[in-house]
Amino acid sequence: MKKWMILVCAFLLAALTACGGGANSGKADNASSPQPGESASAKAEGGKKKLSIWHIETGVRQELLEASIKEFMKAHTDIEVEAVQIPNDAYKTKLSVSMGGNNPPDLFHSWGGGWLKQFINAGQVMELTGKIDTGLYLPAAIGNATYDGKVYGAPLLMSLTQFFYNKEIFEKYGIEPPKTFDELLAVVDKLKAEGITPIALANKTKWPGALYLIYFANRIGGPDVFTEAYERNGRGFNDETFVKAGELIQQLVDRGAFNKGFNGLQYDTGQSRQLLYTGKAAMELQVSSYISNVQAEMPGFEKKLGIFPFPTVEGGKGSATDLVGGVSPVFSVSSGTKYPDEAVELLKWLTSKKLAQQMVDKAGVVAAVKGVEYRDEYTQQLNEMLNQAQHLQTFYDQTLPPALAELHKDTTQALFGKTMTPADAAQHMEDAAKKALGK
Repeated sequence: MKKWMILVCAFLLAALTACGGGANSGKADNASSPQPGESASAKAEGGKKKLSIWHIETGVRQELLEASIKEFMKAHTDIEVEAVQIPNDAYKTKLSVSMGGNNPPDLFHSWGGGWLKQFINAGQVMELTGKIDTGLYLPAAIGNATYDGKVYGAPLLMSLTQFFYNKEIFEKYGIEPPKTFDELLAVVDKLKAEGITPIALANKTKWPGALYLIYFANRIGGPDVFTEAYERNGRGFNDETFVKAGELIQQLVDRGAFNKGFNGLQYDTGQSRQLLYTGKAAMELQVSSYISNVQAEMPGFEKKLGIFPFPTVEGGKGSATDLVGGVSPVFSVSSGTKYPDEAVELLKWLTSKKLAQQMVDKAGVVAAVKGVEYRDEYTQQLNEMLNQAQHLQTFYDQTLPPALAELHKDTTQALFGKTMTPADAAQHMEDAAKKALGK
């Protein structure tokens, strides 16, 4: 009996050890099977250094990014990289929670501006000054990740906003791309008379509608109106420019320019793009990743796709060439990464001229990296727009502090829903700005 008991105990002890009961084996299991979003600070199976990267890319851009990561691992056989794709609309919340819980990825996607600065202020982002060659990037792009002369990110692509439209519908009804707001209203009336929704919009996540407010403010008040309100050295967010911008948004709503239920539709799931694909809608104001979405979702529609700039407003101070846009992605490194040198090496790999050229050639985008060539009609047109632009207005929600950025999107969505007047929306922003920004 005693021998039998000894054998049983020995068997149980061996089983526990084999199942990872020891400290060393437990660490190895966690490293080889990380949870999505887990900060990979442990070594991967086989003693490899493990890095994690979060991004929001989809379609062709995701394929190219993740193929580049695989090439990186082949060239760096001692490193394993876990790439986690998170939908755009959920990304900011997930990363903020991860940062707040002290469990961020080693590298992460950002847009620079005020959104990145909040993490820099909290000491959560590695300074890259002297670690990367800033001369490889367009000044406007690297400047969006530079604060007080210190660099905290490296850019890959530019994001430019313009109208995308169905050329086949325009040709069928003899419509020319509108150059002024009055011409846009005439196009809206013409398309509605033909039973076609003029402009597709999916605004549940608020930022698609906010693009209109930013453009209208620029076209009415000129390139300095936002800077003055943000830096508190001139016009405020309750200036007549922002009130008028809200009025023009509601004029479009009253005119029936948008599809029904637009404030309840999701952009990320393609609900507004489907309206263009099926010929139910003729236009959509969106960022340049729209092209890669079309290529991934409905490649046959690409030949029908056209681009035109946001119309001017009569009597306004903004130029027809002024653009609304930003830098996306900007890749940054968490200050808590266990492998800083390897993380910086991956960051440089993912913001290289090689990957930028692939993105330009296959995803129809404009690069933030110098020296790339533009070969197809979409990238040539986008690059020409960028080169002609006298001013690039960055997205408000990527420049303003997080709480104020969210209010900007909330009030704009309320303008589209007609639950707030333009004057009230502008005053709400100004009151909050006084508290958040001073003066």
